[in-house]
Amino acid sequence: MAKQGRTRAGDSARPIKTKRDHEGAAAVVKKISGQADRDSAAERRLQSLLRELDRFEEAEDYESDDSPEDQEYLGPRRRWSDE
Repeated sequence: MAKQGRTRAGDSARPIKTKRDHEGAAAVVKKISGQADRDSAAERRLQSLLRELDRFEEAEDYESDDSPEDQEYLGPRRRWSDE
């Protein structure tokens, strides 16, 4: 049975979807950036984590731009079959 190929460590960080993920990633970034003698794998991981943090923060900013006054109906959403 053949092994499935693995990606190299540091090539991409997993997506940050929750505030808890964001806090954990920020702690790892702080830890890695504090190291003076980073190797290339640590540098790639750091850059990947920074990209994911930026994506999460952009998505969070986009969601916060939608104010409740802009929406017409704030009640529960109904399916077309409910009518």
